[in-house]
Amino acid sequence: MALLVVLGLGGGAVAFVWLNFEEQVRKVMGWEIPPADYEGAGTGETTIVIVPGDTGGDVANALLEADVIASYEAFWELLLKEEPQFHPGNYMLAEKMSSRAALDALLDPANRVENTALIREGLSADQAFDLLAAATGIPVEEFEAVTADPTAFGVPAEAINIEGYLFPARYTFDPGVDATTVISTLVNRTFQSLDQAGVPVEDRHRVLTIASLIQREAGSNEEDFYKVSRVIQNRIDQGMKLQFDSTSHYGYAWAHGERQEGGVFSTREELEDDNPYNTYFHTGLPPGPISAAGDLAIDAAMHPVDGPWVYFVAVNLDTGETEFNETSAGHSTSVKKMQDWCRSTGSPNCD
Repeated sequence: MALLVVLGLGGGAVAFVWLNFEEQVRKVMGWEIPPADYEGAGTGETTIVIVPGDTGGDVANALLEADVIASYEAFWELLLKEEPQFHPGNYMLAEKMSSRAALDALLDPANRVENTALIREGLSADQAFDLLAAATGIPVEEFEAVTADPTAFGVPAEAINIEGYLFPARYTFDPGVDATTVISTLVNRTFQSLDQAGVPVEDRHRVLTIASLIQREAGSNEEDFYKVSRVIQNRIDQGMKLQFDSTSHYGYAWAHGERQEGGVFSTREELEDDNPYNTYFHTGLPPGPISAAGDLAIDAAMHPVDGPWVYFVAVNLDTGETEFNETSAGHSTSVKKMQDWCRSTGSPNCD
């Protein structure tokens, strides 16, 4: 609670609290020992993306996820003391940098990679637009306008929107590029991957829809992608609803004109919303993709592994460890294991 109070203050207020009450805050938060930190300038390279509206906490999380910094707290201490101003864009950094080196690198314009956007697997079109805007300087509204009619880019007519057709990869654009050229590049890259995977042109939309579900539902284990694909096929073959939380999140946001921000679990409002994406409400596949699917997810959609499973659940939401079951009784056991894990860890991923 104390941390939430501190983080909820403005920059100057945070600095005041930290400078005057550091000892008390450390005691409440269990920060008796200065947090761990890497040393030096690091090795290798990775890209960090800062999008418009990102807070210092967002930047710290991005650095931690990419293994640029060793701990959130060490970097956060620097932010509290120096109150730096970050500028949207893509930045080339090393891995395992000290917090000091990471902050200096982000504030050095020389590390900003111009016109380069990294679209990650599982992102929505809205999130991709943010990254493309940060990389090219083209307003998000222009990307929204040019994609209003997806068929202009060769997207199948049954697609409701451009969702799922913006392939996840790293892109570099020439200065002065326009929104239409950017979107064409990403859509054509999607078609390239579908062709390389042997997907018939007439089956592109169905395969990409399944791949997007796999991308959002599977954990970090490559084998799980092919198992999730099998669960999707088995449930469809047996006339069962898919009941994927990822689709209820997406569908509710789509139906209500909101950004897609859903967490792990669906709210009652999401579950009961009668939109075509809600697989708790409707049987069969949703009307289109819900995210950007990568090559692995596309291959898994085409080649589900053999197996009897019709249920799966992540039992460790930090690592993505997932258990697959053939029976509802087995699934209930796995769900309890997940609930016990949430209670024992207090992980924010369980919210």
